[in-house]
Amino acid sequence: MKITSILVFAITALPAVAQERRALDAHEHGVGALNIVFDGASVAMQFEAPGADIVGFEYQAETEEDRAAIDDAVAILAKPLELFALSTDAHCNVTQARAALTGGTRDEDHGDHSEHDHEDHAHDDHHDEHHEGDAHIRHSGFQGEYLISCGNPDAHSGIGFPYFEVFENARELEVQILTPSGAQAFEVTREAPILDIRGMF
Repeated sequence: MKITSILVFAITALPAVAQERRALDAHEHGVGALNIVFDGASVAMQFEAPGADIVGFEYQAETEEDRAAIDDAVAILAKPLELFALSTDAHCNVTQARAALTGGTRDEDHGDHSEHDHEDHAHDDHHDEHHEGDAHIRHSGFQGEYLISCGNPDAHSGIGFPYFEVFENARELEVQILTPSGAQAFEVTREAPILDIRGMF
């Protein structure tokens, strides 16, 4: 099954989705969102964060340095277990991964992930979209979708977040987890980058 199919089906069951979407719509710099669905040996993840959190800017890439920063970020985001570390004893491996820069028109293939340039826009910390004159302005953001297979799913006990070490502008992730026993929402911060998930299975 494709990553998107799993996520659309499973994440609609998350009771905190409306709250999480409001948080993303507010476009608060430093705050991203991560949805995780545990289903037997499979783990599906959906990630979203403002462009400023990942590359430090949200304007259209203007220089080779800007474009290189975007390419590097997309490549890093295509390796979810290096950002959102599941329990070692669970023996997990990535089976599908897609990462992208959203809000633009140029598509490029990056192996299992893709990158999209974004449109010119003015800077605004509080709105994902706004208007300036007759121009429609949109902030850029990064998204990731991942499917992971675990050889020993009974060993899931925690999630570490090297994500905060990799992306210095990131301060918080709104994390929602769905397991067969139910759904829970968490705020994981740079100051406390480990989430205990024992008792959720």
